[in-house]
Amino acid sequence: MIDNLNLPAWAEAAHGLIVENLDGLAAVADQIGDERINVVPPLPQANSGYGIVYHCTQVVLFWAGSVIGGERIPRDRNAEFTATGTVTDLHGALDDVAARLPAWVEVAVTDGVRDPGAAGSRAATATPEYLLSHLVRELAQHLGQLEITREVLRADTE
Repeated sequence: MIDNLNLPAWAEAAHGLIVENLDGLAAVADQIGDERINVVPPLPQANSGYGIVYHCTQVVLFWAGSVIGGERIPRDRNAEFTATGTVTDLHGALDDVAARLPAWVEVAVTDGVRDPGAAGSRAATATPEYLLSHLVRELAQHLGQLEITREVLRADTE
């Protein structure tokens, strides 16, 4: 249960899967390390590990914080993929969204979607269940992308 809230099973499951993906992103970022976290692998349209993980934090802030929570958190999607920093920076960003997530899940259950018209969203008719599932899918997809990035970067140094 999230912070002793009495949430439906679907909401607890979505929260758990989102956190599991965030933890996975942190673990793979640790494996990549500061020396390579900002390196873009030599693949078409690839992104650095930092860009992938940072993008994931912004995805959660937008879909959970802005669309579901109605907080209108500013987002510059293009800049997400060119952002740089350290693994420690990523841990801070991941910890921040993980800490804020339970409140947004509670909003999804109690209020539904507070701002379906959030700038750039296509959520006008989306249910809270769909939006939380969308986050699970997006994060899982990008975790796989980050794992491939890790392997390509390892191969380049061997």
